[in-house]
Amino acid sequence: MSFRVFRVRRRLRHAMRAVGTRVSHAIGNHPFVTGLTGTVVALAMGALTFTTLYAGRADALQHARETSENLVAIISGDLERNIEIYDLSLKAMVDGARDPVLGTLSPDVQRAVLFDRATTAAFLGGAYILDANGKLTASQDTDVSTSQSFADRDYFSVHQRNPSVGLYISHPYRSRLRDDKWSIGLSRRIDSANGGFAGVALLAIRLDYFRGLLDRINTGHAGSVFILLDDGTMIARKPFNGSDIGSNVSHSPTFVNMASGEAGSYASVSPIDGVRRMFTYAHVPGTPLIAAVAPAEDDVLAPWRRRSAIVGGLTLCFGAVFVLVSWLLAFALRDKLSAQTELIRLAATDPLTGLANRRLLDARLDDEWQRARRTGSPLSVLFIDIDHFKRFNDTHGHASGDDALVAVAECIASTVRRSVDLVARYGGEEFAVVLPDTPADGAATVAESIRRKVQAMQFDAGIGAIATVTVSIGSATGAPDSVGSALALLATADERLYLAKSAGRNRVASGMSAGVT
Repeated sequence: MSFRVFRVRRRLRHAMRAVGTRVSHAIGNHPFVTGLTGTVVALAMGALTFTTLYAGRADALQHARETSENLVAIISGDLERNIEIYDLSLKAMVDGARDPVLGTLSPDVQRAVLFDRATTAAFLGGAYILDANGKLTASQDTDVSTSQSFADRDYFSVHQRNPSVGLYISHPYRSRLRDDKWSIGLSRRIDSANGGFAGVALLAIRLDYFRGLLDRINTGHAGSVFILLDDGTMIARKPFNGSDIGSNVSHSPTFVNMASGEAGSYASVSPIDGVRRMFTYAHVPGTPLIAAVAPAEDDVLAPWRRRSAIVGGLTLCFGAVFVLVSWLLAFALRDKLSAQTELIRLAATDPLTGLANRRLLDARLDDEWQRARRTGSPLSVLFIDIDHFKRFNDTHGHASGDDALVAVAECIASTVRRSVDLVARYGGEEFAVVLPDTPADGAATVAESIRRKVQAMQFDAGIGAIATVTVSIGSATGAPDSVGSALALLATADERLYLAKSAGRNRVASGMSAGVT
């Protein structure tokens, strides 16, 4: 590996470490914001998931609607095709019945002429010719009684009243010729030579045809599929219920929608069983029939609900865990940062007096020296020593000596009040004070204030003894340039301290530092 590659990788590691440190500090300093951010992210993820799930609900309903449209198209196409075939047979029956030659033929030949092969369809109940009085004049079956009258049936009376009806599909009725079997009639009017009413051609369709058609449609557990007339009369319905046949639902809100258009879809509650369904309907072209498929919404949405319950539950669980982890991480980093800050503070603090220690003093003094050099401002240092401290220890004991150190430290700290100043324990009974932007006379004033305050202090030295201490202070002030150094300034203050001690102690020796100006 080349040295250049190694250097790039090292810089990259350092940059990543620096970024990680800044991130940790940012999280530790703002745990609430970090936890809140995690909560917002989890909520956003949950909102996205639930939005997707809701879109899946719409997709499920749309898919069911499209499937229903296809089923309706199948039913409608089957009905249209078969009714068209039956109508062709009816037209042939009408043409045959109007032929005057028909009456001269034998009954068997008449049936062959009137009733073609279409009248043998599986669900055809019968093919008949009725005269103007509703009596049977011809039938596909040879064993049908011709004594009955069907003038009361709607498939007869409607043609009797209105010559322009064309193909008519009757209401469901119970057949009088086939043991009360449910049927509907497809009929056409037969006119006489002079245009008068001469009777009706009739095809009876068993409702089993419609039931068989609907039974092939799967609409789910609670779904429904039905065929009805455009006046609301029910012809067939699945699930089958005999009481539904012939019932009228024209007053139902569901039917009102069907009557208003040729085709469409809507959701409504069924008036028959109270189930909410998705109704898709279409009018069968050329007929009064309406085919409708209505799957229940619960059936349509059941798979979606199962998936949503699983996905939604997992999303909530994972989201809650994510939020919890975010808050735990935020507060853990905060505690870690607090612990690191405390360790840094302890590493820079004298354990007995709570003042800055020697290491912090050196770093701070060097920083202030560099700053003073840039700005050209004066920098002062005080060097303080407790007078006769060894003798004080020998007289009152080390515990009282420690109390004296703490008391002196408090006096110094309470006198030096500026935030830019630094009070430190240099070692043993020695203290140092860094006074940025402070000229010599200002430093001397501060030193004298410290000396007087310490001299006036009294404290309990044990067994009722009241003790006092004094301090000697050396003060040095410099205007940093490219020649001197911070250590030289401190050394000058130390020299001044010894001058104060040599002069009798309990005094201040101050002045400009010749070695650093």
